[in-house]
Amino acid sequence: MIVRAWAAISTLIVTVMLTVAPVVALQPPAGQEQFVPAKNLPQTEQMPAGPLLLTAYAFIWVAVAFYVWTLWRRLNKVEHEMRALAQKTPRR
Repeated sequence: MIVRAWAAISTLIVTVMLTVAPVVALQPPAGQEQFVPAKNLPQTEQMPAGPLLLTAYAFIWVAVAFYVWTLWRRLNKVEHEMRALAQKTPRR
């Protein structure tokens, strides 16, 4: 009973935090009342997104390839162990 109450309370807290956080984060900074396009920002405050985006995609693809490679190796190992076990067990 107590565990369910704690689970319900923690779920409620997390839900409220996830609902309120984006609203608070979207508030403009003090002194800025409206949207300012990136092309109107001073040159020092602009950040090129292209290299960052490509780096993020490259990182994700390398991570996925590594994960698939490790799965492939583990599955081969399990198949090898299953073949060895099948050879050791007597046939009926």
